[in-house]
Amino acid sequence: MDTTQQNSSAWDKKVEEGSRYTKSVSSEIIERSRNGEWEITVTTEKSVPKSWFPQSLKDLKILCLASGGGQQAPVLAAAGADVTVTDLSKKQLEQDEEVAQREGLTLKTVQGDMVDLSNFEDEYFDMIINPVSNLFVKDVHPVWKEASRVLKDKGILISGFTNPLLWIFDDAEERKGVLDVKHSIPSSTLDHLSENEVQVYLDSNQTIEYAHTLEDQIQGQIDAGLVITGFYEDDFGGTRILDKHIKTFMATRAVKGRVK
Repeated sequence: MDTTQQNSSAWDKKVEEGSRYTKSVSSEIIERSRNGEWEITVTTEKSVPKSWFPQSLKDLKILCLASGGGQQAPVLAAAGADVTVTDLSKKQLEQDEEVAQREGLTLKTVQGDMVDLSNFEDEYFDMIINPVSNLFVKDVHPVWKEASRVLKDKGILISGFTNPLLWIFDDAEERKGVLDVKHSIPSSTLDHLSENEVQVYLDSNQTIEYAHTLEDQIQGQIDAGLVITGFYEDDFGGTRILDKHIKTFMATRAVKGRVK
């Protein structure tokens, strides 16, 4: 089974359905970004602290990794950065292209997998912006290694990802307000289904998602030569029962270069 193609097609479908994470930014947001009043998210609700960025984005080479959808990339381009956005989904990238054309912005789009950045040279980017997305890859270590490879020395990686606790509960029951501990970590959405249910799930063009351990998320970055320099947590904005008990998303700021 080609999980990469499955998730690519599933995200194309999400664009057609108008999912929250496929809705591009407005002209008003782009105008404010041009005037220096810009902000982006890499989780669900909270904006990334401005202190995590250099004072000026002008001419900085930024890779928006697995970040299609017309959200982060156009804002950063409007703020003066030299932006490349890569994503599995062609339709997600088209969202970025449409905003760029509408607003007269310059940005590059490259369709590809976050675990393979061979299209990009070593030490090319000043920053990488990686919104919550590594739940769509089976192994996160290649993501961190490739990000580190294409970052310049002292380059910055800002990444959002899920708290593993989100995955231990039965999702259908949690949405009803019942916290039923059912799954182990690591695991994938397909692990919880019978053979017949797996085929139905794939035929309905759903994403395959993977629950990663915190060790893989945090130590994985460190092992790739990145130093964690910032952290915050986020949630669904009060729309899920888990929001009452724990934050289910987190973001890290990491800098390339080992501590001596």
